[in-house]
Amino acid sequence: MISRRSFLTGSLMFAAAVPVSGMQSSTDQNSSKKKPKPKDPLNPNGDEKSSHEKTFTDKEGNQYRICPQCGYNMYKQGRMWVCDNCGYSYVE
Repeated sequence: MISRRSFLTGSLMFAAAVPVSGMQSSTDQNSSKKKPKPKDPLNPNGDEKSSHEKTFTDKEGNQYRICPQCGYNMYKQGRMWVCDNCGYSYVE
């Protein structure tokens, strides 16, 4: 009969060996493939400017940008772009 201690020791060694051997085979398979560049969900066409640098115009004619933190509208106040929702801001 196997004691509890020897059973747990054997399972610990098995559990430690399984992920390592599994990771090696998956990294070997992925190394031959080129990974595509992740796409920006707000910039699906892959334009040079990121989504928060594009300027849009609302119904009232005010220019706004998309906040990179929360996705809400940012309006220009002087040289600063400020988010109405979360308060994120940066200088242009």
